[in-house]
Amino acid sequence: MSAPASSISHSAAISSTAPRIVIAGAGPAAQALARQLDRARFTGTITILSNRDDVTEELLEVAALPQVSLRFGQPASFIEAATRTVTTADGMEFSYDQLVIATGSAPEEAPVEGSGHCLSYSTIDDAARIGEAVKDLTSELGRRPLGILVGTGAAAGQAEAVLRARGVRPVRTTVRPAVVKPRKPGPELNTAGIVFADGSSMNGDIVVLAEERVSRDGLAASAGLRTAPGGGIAISQDFRTSVPGIWAIGDAATFDGVRLGLLVAAASAAGACAAQLMSASSAGTVLQAAA
Repeated sequence: MSAPASSISHSAAISSTAPRIVIAGAGPAAQALARQLDRARFTGTITILSNRDDVTEELLEVAALPQVSLRFGQPASFIEAATRTVTTADGMEFSYDQLVIATGSAPEEAPVEGSGHCLSYSTIDDAARIGEAVKDLTSELGRRPLGILVGTGAAAGQAEAVLRARGVRPVRTTVRPAVVKPRKPGPELNTAGIVFADGSSMNGDIVVLAEERVSRDGLAASAGLRTAPGGGIAISQDFRTSVPGIWAIGDAATFDGVRLGLLVAAASAAGACAAQLMSASSAGTVLQAAA
């Protein structure tokens, strides 16, 4: 079958016995994993199934990696673990030796009006972005910024620690605002504070939303993979799921009841998972050769 227009592939001709890795998802965790496999000189094929139609610079860089075939607008919709095949939403089937689910997470609620003017904290990787924003704002204002933190749970706790480590002592509220007020016109990051549904408000130079998120684990659950009571694909320390040949990384995964994104940075998780995949793929190649 010829590749559709919605795919980008730079894969070289390879043996039919070469290991095949399929990644369901094309977010930061999936991109980091593809890069780590490239650094580890993986010699099989890597197929990335993305639910996105837009072509970002980061995705183009990943698509340019050797052995990578990136399928835009073709999200994985069904897994047949017994035959090790994945079917996309438009009916295409992809066989795999190892499948990695990296479908991420989604906010529990609709975005707050004006949230584009503030920062969000959902994974450890957001810490660096917050740190840069605080540094830039401190330079712009000539003083330490006044911070507001919205949220409860582990994400909010981590976000507060990040802000305090950078010299910001935020006022924390568990009440969700109705609007984030910009300090000046324009789409860029800038806030004057927040307004609640009852009309009351809080003023601040920087607002961080650390709201609860839900792991996108529907694909895994439909394939019979074990999920955590609070949501998320249950994984072991080596990123294996309850079904052989299927792994999970990023915010789709849960370890010991906590979203993986709150436990380890995407690059670190991808590096460790890539090492496991390389080992599993090597073992699979040996078995194929011996068969």
